Amino acid sequence: MRNKLTKELAICGLNAVAARGKYHPETISRFFLREDRLTAFSGICKDLAERKRPYKLCEDEELERISKTSRHQGVVAMIEEPEVKPLEEEELIRWAREGKTGLLLHSVGNDHNLGAMVRSAAFFEAAFVIISEADAEARLTTSAYRVAEGGMEHVIFRRIRDSAKFLQAASRVIITIGADPRARWRIRDLDTIIKGWRTPRENGRPGIALVVGNEETGLPREVQEQCTALVRIPGTGLVECLNVAQAATLFLHHVYEL
Repeated sequence: MRNKLTKELAICGLNAVAARGKYHPETISRFFLREDRLTAFSGICKDLAERKRPYKLCEDEELERISKTSRHQGVVAMIEEPEVKPLEEEELIRWAREGKTGLLLHSVGNDHNLGAMVRSAAFFEAAFVIISEADAEARLTTSAYRVAEGGMEHVIFRRIRDSAKFLQAASRVIITIGADPRARWRIRDLDTIIKGWRTPRENGRPGIALVVGNEETGLPREVQEQCTALVRIPGTGLVECLNVAQAATLFLHHVYEL
């Protein structure tokens, strides 16, 4: 839930709030919690008191009103509304040289998918998530933070205007792997694709951007054409494809294991 007047965003859920308090406690401006959560979150309350910022014990009804969800798990932290900065060329080149892995999300559809993919990205040590400005639903919302279970604190978010134009330039410095259920390459072929890539890097592996799209329509042709390779996850064919977050998780796991 966003507060347009104060330009704040509510973070709720035990893991999401705990991670914010551990890694970026200074960004919490106000805190609301149920009494039974006081012991577990005493550190946040102490920090707020030292900074002369408010915290308040609340019942579930008030926490739901503040967060606009019944899934608050007894804690709601208010932070300044996050801003996703544009991706700069210098940053992309640095990721390439350091061999970072990340996601490029093209019209993934909603903030729940975004949160689920961020959770997987953090679990498998992906460093960045790139969001297209054309994707109106994939935003850093209360739901995205909750679903990410603390993963938001471990990845860098950047935005781009046009996925196809970005990939055309980015594919010169990093490997861009597009997820496509009709692709010739299989996920098990990623090792072959990566080993065939030649570009300067510091840790022996090139930078990799895994490109995923809307689970109903997939990646549009103009985006597919700019990827280094298109790769599919083979299955029984009883259903057309996996949920986009599930597919991203399998790709992230496979790259992590290489």
